[in-house]
Amino acid sequence: MEELEKRGRIEHMIWTSSSITNLVLCITRRKIGIPLASSYLNAVRSNLDLLSYLILSRAPNTLVLFPLKFHLYSTTVIAPLHNSLETGQHMLNSRKYESVVLSLKNRLQSGRLIDVLNSTSDLNSSLRIFKWALLQKGFHHSAETYSLIILRLGLMGDHQNMEALLREMVQMRPPNLEPMLDQLILSFSQNHKFTEALEVFQHASSLKLRLSLLACNALLRGFVLEGRSFPSFMLVYKEMVKVGIIPDVESLNLLIKVLCGIGRFDLALDQLHRMNKKCCTPNSETFEILIAALCSNDKVDESVKILNEMLERGCTLDRQFYIRVIPIFCWSNKFDEATKLFRMMKDTGLQIEMGLYSMMIQCLCENLMLNDAVGIFEELSAVGFVATSSIYVDIVNGYCKLGKFSEAMSFLDENNVWEIEPYNALLRGLCDVGRFHGAVLCIKKMFTRGLTNIFSWNFLIRGFCNEGNVKSAFEVIARMIVSSFMPEERTYSAVITAYCKMGLLEKALDIFKQAKAKNMCMDSETSSELIEGLCGVKRIEEATEMFYYLTGKGCSLSPWALSMLIQETCLVGKVCEAVKLHSKATSNGIFCTPMAYATIMVGLLNLKKEKDLLPLLAQMFTKGCILDGPTYATIVCSFCTKSTIREGAVLFNKMIHDGFFPDSKMLEMVVFNTTASSLLNKVVHSLIKVINQAGLLNPRICNTIIYGLVKEGYKHEASKFLDQMLENGWVPDPQTHGLLVGNVNLEESDETGESHENYFDDRVSNILAEGLN
Repeated sequence: MEELEKRGRIEHMIWTSSSITNLVLCITRRKIGIPLASSYLNAVRSNLDLLSYLILSRAPNTLVLFPLKFHLYSTTVIAPLHNSLETGQHMLNSRKYESVVLSLKNRLQSGRLIDVLNSTSDLNSSLRIFKWALLQKGFHHSAETYSLIILRLGLMGDHQNMEALLREMVQMRPPNLEPMLDQLILSFSQNHKFTEALEVFQHASSLKLRLSLLACNALLRGFVLEGRSFPSFMLVYKEMVKVGIIPDVESLNLLIKVLCGIGRFDLALDQLHRMNKKCCTPNSETFEILIAALCSNDKVDESVKILNEMLERGCTLDRQFYIRVIPIFCWSNKFDEATKLFRMMKDTGLQIEMGLYSMMIQCLCENLMLNDAVGIFEELSAVGFVATSSIYVDIVNGYCKLGKFSEAMSFLDENNVWEIEPYNALLRGLCDVGRFHGAVLCIKKMFTRGLTNIFSWNFLIRGFCNEGNVKSAFEVIARMIVSSFMPEERTYSAVITAYCKMGLLEKALDIFKQAKAKNMCMDSETSSELIEGLCGVKRIEEATEMFYYLTGKGCSLSPWALSMLIQETCLVGKVCEAVKLHSKATSNGIFCTPMAYATIMVGLLNLKKEKDLLPLLAQMFTKGCILDGPTYATIVCSFCTKSTIREGAVLFNKMIHDGFFPDSKMLEMVVFNTTASSLLNKVVHSLIKVINQAGLLNPRICNTIIYGLVKEGYKHEASKFLDQMLENGWVPDPQTHGLLVGNVNLEESDETGESHENYFDDRVSNILAEGLN
């Protein structure tokens, strides 16, 4: 051990930073000769990286003074490696590290180093061994050793050291560089390290190295899977084409996919039609990508054209194509195309999964193709699949839509169905069309077979309630209780809704109180019906109390019911309470109608709380609500005061933008008030939109607009209103005319305190006389 340390001190001197700095200074100041300096440098050959770092970093201008014979590694690599070496100095004395170094010292070869690095699980230890080898005399790392450590650094997220060593490897250009870069890209891509793979690709591109198509495709595929931006994808695609790597069908499929992803279907289709020119033949994946993208972007008809083109080409379709495309056409309601592909798949002898059978049956039933649906159902049974409950439900729903209830029951009986859901579907279908005699027979049959549940009874109860037959509903409830099923929220909701529609509000309230005592929540329809009923008879306090209870339980209301409650609350003078109701509803995701907003706003305006109105307006506009014309007019006019005229101008612009135009009285109020505050320019573009509105403009308004705009420095906009005046045969008043010809002092006219309105009645002769003078 002592002998090893002695040799280490002789052969591997570790010079301090200050010692090497002094040596460089001596050389530069001519205190020692270059030959003597060279002998010292040869003695410390193992530390040339440190010396080069100090020379380049501390004395950059002295590098040209002597011809160094040795290889200088780049500072971008050596600096971070040296820092890592110093910070990990405590590991140098470890037995394991010394043992590894000793085993490599006399037989340091690339293959043995790779074996050692592979057997070292700790990344820091591997990196230290790699750096130690870098300093050994006569040893040069191979592309394989570089690639091994670069891969491990990249996989562990040490991007800085990875990039430094990658740059060093590419600059050295060792043998087998291209295959190793290929392998790095493939390995990084397989481990979803696409940023690191791109780093390798860019270094290879900088030297115009020709990578394999396999590696390029792996990187392109990774970008698509990761959802990288289109420019990133095109960066790789362009670079591979530049160096002569010819794209294959997989490359072009990925290109088509990213083009579809950015909505450039025209370019994607162009790539499809140009594939033959690139010596490629579109495969089933090509058409699958296009069909899926077109359908998902509501271009179903175009996807059908692509399908027909594919069939005309005689493209060989794989099983994956059928599995992916058939559901797409089913979801797009293109049952003809889905059926055609389904038959093709069956004819080619490919195995069809249960899910595909189920999807086809559902699609055909929704399009009322019951005969075809039953035919596929029979095929499913013939190949040994057991139909799921959802398949029976789909077929029963199809029969019910056609009004073929007897056929639906026969279908269930013939197939010996012993599941509740298909019978419930039939029961619901009978109740929806008022076939209660058949519904009662159905539930009796279900009960005798033990196939009823709480949903079965509720379907029948709600059906009677919707018909207003509450008596029969209660008879069913009694039968349900005898059958050991207790009424629940849907049961109470059905009865309450029925009583509300019948105008029996007190009975509805009694049932609601029973449900409330059991801490139940009503559905949205029932809650809305009850609150609307209470508002209709002006029982606002009870409606408000019910609102807070229902929203507290997470129940929802219709926008109309909420609006009705808010309006009635405002009508009894409780505007602040209406604001609280609105706030509570919004926090629970319930939104009111524009009319309710308008009611609250008018109420706030009557209370002179214009400032409290602004947050409500902002919230309303954010949600896309649009006020009606009268409400806009009321609010804008209320804001035409000195303190809120800016907000009034904004609302006026919003009103015009939403397609509502003011009457003459409102227009005058907006024009005169914005002119008085020198804010006419804020509404000028909206005013231009109302120029052609019949009966809105008159000489008085036009003169005010022209005078105000010129005064504010908007002469171009003022000229449009002047043209309008002249077209209508009107002439400017003396003050406006004087301002236009430039002989009126704005400051003097403002100081006189005379109103601009005093000049509106001047005659044409006076204006002409002034012009002649």
